[in-house]
Amino acid sequence: MHAMQYEITLPADYDMEIIRTRVATKGHLLDDFPGLGLKAYLMRERADGAPVNQYAPFYLWNTPEGMNSFLWGPGFQGIVNDFGRPVVQHWTGLAYEEGPAVAAAPATATRRKSPVPEGITPGDAVAEAIGGHGKESGREGVVASALAIDPRHWELLSFTLWAEGAKIPADAGERFQVLHLSAPERDLLVG
Repeated sequence: MHAMQYEITLPADYDMEIIRTRVATKGHLLDDFPGLGLKAYLMRERADGAPVNQYAPFYLWNTPEGMNSFLWGPGFQGIVNDFGRPVVQHWTGLAYEEGPAVAAAPATATRRKSPVPEGITPGDAVAEAIGGHGKESGREGVVASALAIDPRHWELLSFTLWAEGAKIPADAGERFQVLHLSAPERDLLVG
């Protein structure tokens, strides 16, 4: 499993309805994309208290071939044409779990990044993170949760999808609205 995200930060006065319309008209195009476990079409707005207006899709890929096909194909080129070429962050998947609210459509996503501290062996840090992930993914209101690592920057990433009305803990990380979820191979996701 590979996790991937790019963030398109938009001006403070940007009409975020443009992003909503984009997702409403194009989001379904990846609903059957080969190699894609899931894509959460994420957005956050200053009007809702976020620090920035941002479109920030998050992907969990089952295969590198699927990820490459998207990045080198017309899907990502549409982003490049409309917004410029964003930095694509990516992480190696460690764990994926579906939560108690697995049948619900996700309304909110959280993303938490944390450094792997110096002095801790990478294997121990990963084992500890995986151990905590099971507890996190089992929280009430969790649709699904993934854990990944970027060994270039030694950064752990926790990504969680939450059902409408879920009581999201304050320490869950940055919050995003989920505008659409494409999940053609979600059942094949593994860490």
